[in-house]
Amino acid sequence: MHSRNNWGGSFEMSSSGEEVSGYEANNNHNKEWDRAALLERYHPQSQDLDETLQSWVLGRGEKSKKTKYVDFGCIMISHKALKWLFGSIFLAFIVIGLPIIIVKSLPKHHSPPTPPDNYTLALHKALLFFNAQKSGRLPKSNGIPWRGNSGLNDGNDTTDVKGGLVGGYYDAGDNTKFHFPMAFAMTMLSWSVLEYKQKYMAINEYAHTRELIKWGTDYLLLTFNNSATKIDKIYGQVGGSLNGSTTPDDHYCWQRPEDMEYQRRTISIHQGADLAGEMAAALASASIVFQDDVAYSKKLIKGAQTVFDFARDSGKRKPYSRGEPYIEPFYNSSGYYDEYMWGAAWLYYATGNSTYISLATNPSIFKNSKAYFLTPDFSVLSWDNKLPAAMLLLTRFRMFLNPGYPYEDMLKMYHNVTSLTMCSYLHHYKVFNRTRGGLIQLNHGQPQSLQYAANAAFMASLFADYMLEIDVPGWQCGSTYFPISALKAFATSQIEYILGKNPMKMSYIVGFGNKFPKHVHHRGASIPNDHKHRSCTGGWKWRDTPNPNPNTITGAMVGGPDRFDQFRDSRKNYNFTEPTLAGNAGLVAALISLTSTTGSGIDRNTIFSAIPPLGPQNPPPPPPWKPIKT
Repeated sequence: MHSRNNWGGSFEMSSSGEEVSGYEANNNHNKEWDRAALLERYHPQSQDLDETLQSWVLGRGEKSKKTKYVDFGCIMISHKALKWLFGSIFLAFIVIGLPIIIVKSLPKHHSPPTPPDNYTLALHKALLFFNAQKSGRLPKSNGIPWRGNSGLNDGNDTTDVKGGLVGGYYDAGDNTKFHFPMAFAMTMLSWSVLEYKQKYMAINEYAHTRELIKWGTDYLLLTFNNSATKIDKIYGQVGGSLNGSTTPDDHYCWQRPEDMEYQRRTISIHQGADLAGEMAAALASASIVFQDDVAYSKKLIKGAQTVFDFARDSGKRKPYSRGEPYIEPFYNSSGYYDEYMWGAAWLYYATGNSTYISLATNPSIFKNSKAYFLTPDFSVLSWDNKLPAAMLLLTRFRMFLNPGYPYEDMLKMYHNVTSLTMCSYLHHYKVFNRTRGGLIQLNHGQPQSLQYAANAAFMASLFADYMLEIDVPGWQCGSTYFPISALKAFATSQIEYILGKNPMKMSYIVGFGNKFPKHVHHRGASIPNDHKHRSCTGGWKWRDTPNPNPNTITGAMVGGPDRFDQFRDSRKNYNFTEPTLAGNAGLVAALISLTSTTGSGIDRNTIFSAIPPLGPQNPPPPPPWKPIKT
C-alpha cells in the first residue's frame, strides 16, 4: 500500500535509499535545474502551497559529501586519514630511511686499531731476552740470529741422566745454569699467564710465553728422576765458578756459550728443601698453564709432587746453597719455609688436594718463616723470598672462593699481612727509601735494585686487580683508607722509571726507547757472531773494549742505577749492566699487568679449575662439659 502521491508519478528508491519523484527518474538531465523554476512550470498553483509543501518540493539544504572508509577488519580508517598515513610514512622514508641506506651502502673505512702502549712494546722485547738465554739445541724459530746451539755436553759428568742436562736457560751474563732462580723465573711467567691470559692472547704473545715456560719446565724435569715417586737428589746447577779461580770456568773465561770447551761441573743437591719447593711451584703452576695438554700437565704435576715430597722429607731440610762454594756466593738461600708455603699453594691449585692447602695454612709454616715479625725485608719479593707472593696467592683464594673454616683464620692473617705489604710500598709511610728520581729501594740501596722494584710493581698491580674484580674500591692502612688507584700509581711509577722516566733519561731495557745501555755485561752479546772461535781468554778483549756490544740483547733489563740515580754503562761493572732471568720474569709480569692496549682485568677462574666445590664446613663441636673439680 503506497501513500498518496499528490503530484503524480510513481515513487522510486535511489541507490542511496532516498525517494525520488517520477520526473526525476525519467529526466536525469534535469538534475541541475532550479527546482523553484520547475515548481512554477509544473505547478502554477504553487503560489498557494503552504510552506511545508514548498520546502519539500524545493528540497532540504544540500547535504555534505558522505565520508568514505576503508575497512581493515579490526579497524576502519577514512580515505583521507589513510592518505595522510601513507604520506607520512613516505616522508619519513625520504628524510630518515633513505640517508641510512645511502650511508650503509658506502664503502666502510674501519678505524685503525688502538696503537700498543709502551708497556706492550716493552713486553714484546722483554720476552725476547729469554730466547737469547736459551741453552741447548735451539729451534730455527728462536729469533736471535747471533745465538746457536750450546751446552750440548752439559751433564755429561752424570751417570743417571740419559742425554745429559741439555737445555734450560743461562742465568745472566755468564754461562751458568742456576736452577734455583731459573725455577723462580718459570713460576713467575706461569703466574702472569694464568692471571692475564686474555692479554697475552690479544697481543699475540700467549703461544710465545707458553713456549718459553715449557723450555724451562722440560729442563727442570731432567734435573731429577721424574719417573720415580721418591728421590734422594736433585741437580741444582750446571757450570759456575770459584771466587778467585784462574782455571777455565764460567767466570774466568769470556766466551760465547757456543764456544765453551772447558769442563762444566754439575752440582748434586742431597739436602735442599728450598730448591725442591721452588721447583715444585714451577712445575705445578706450569701444569695449570698446560692443562689443555693433559699428558704433559699430568707429567708436570707428578714431578711437582715428587720434588715437594723431597722438600718435606725431614732429612732434606737444609738450604740448598749451604756449604756449596759454587752456589753460596751467588744465589745463597736464606731459608725454605717460604718455599713450603709457596710450593704447597701452587700444588693445591694444580691438584685440588686439600693436604696442600692444609700445609700452606698451617700456623707453624707462618711462624717458622718468621713472617709474623712483619719486618720490611719480608715484604720484598725476590728469587730468595717468596713469602709476600705466597701470601698474596693465598689471599686470592680467600677473596674469590672464601673457603671459611678450617682455613679462614690463617687466610685472614695472610690477607692482613698482604694489605700491610701494600701499605709499605706507598711513599706515604716511608717504610722504604726512594731515590730522588722515585725508584723505591727495596734492597736497602744495594746494587741491582730494578728487579725488586719490578716484582713489587707486579704485586701491587695484581692486588689492585683482585680488588677490582670483586668491586672493592680500596684497602685500609691503619686508620687511613687508600683507593686502588694508589697501588696502580705506585706500580706505574716504578715501571715508568725503568722505561726511561728517570734522572738519566735512559731506558734500562735494552732496545727500548732511544737511549739504553750499550755495554751490557753479557758474553754472548759482547762478542761478534762472525763464526770465529774464541778461546777462554781470547774473548777478554771484547770484555774490556770501550766499544758498544756488537749484538743487541733485546729486552734485557739491566741491574740498574745506584741509590743516587746514577748509572755507569760499563761492561766490566756487572752491578749496573748485568741482566738476570729472575729480574726479567718480574718485569714481564709487571708489564702484562699494566698494559691497557687490550683492556684490563684478570682471569678469575682458570687458576682454580682443579679445586673441587667447597661445601660448607662447620667447626668441630666443643668438648663435652665436665664439672670442675674443687
